[in-house]
Amino acid sequence: MDFAIIKTGGKQYRVRKGEELAVERLDGAVGSPVTFSEVLMTGSAASDSTRVGKPLLEGASVKAEIVEQLRAEKILVFKKRRRKNSRSLRGHRQMLTRVRIQDISA
Repeated sequence: MDFAIIKTGGKQYRVRKGEELAVERLDGAVGSPVTFSEVLMTGSAASDSTRVGKPLLEGASVKAEIVEQLRAEKILVFKKRRRKNSRSLRGHRQMLTRVRIQDISA
C-alpha cells in the first residue's frame, strides 16, 4: 500500500511509509513501537487500488516508531469584554508526539 488514512486523537491523518508527523500525545518512550489499528482507508497511486472501510478496515494496521515527545508552539487565548474593564489572558501549549511511519499493512 502506498498511503493510509488513520484516526488518532480525534483527528485523521494521511500517512505514507517513512514519513514523520506530529500527533496528539501518545504514551511511550522514544524509540518504542506504536500500532494504529483505526485505519479508515488504504490506497495505492500506481495501481489505482483503494480500500475504504465502513467506518474501519478489518485487519488493517499502521506501524510506527516514536521519534520524540514535544510541545507545540504556545497559543494565547485573550478574552475582553468591552466597557467592563474585564479581560483575561491564558496561554496553552499542546502536548504532541512525533512518530515515523514504518509499515502499512492491509
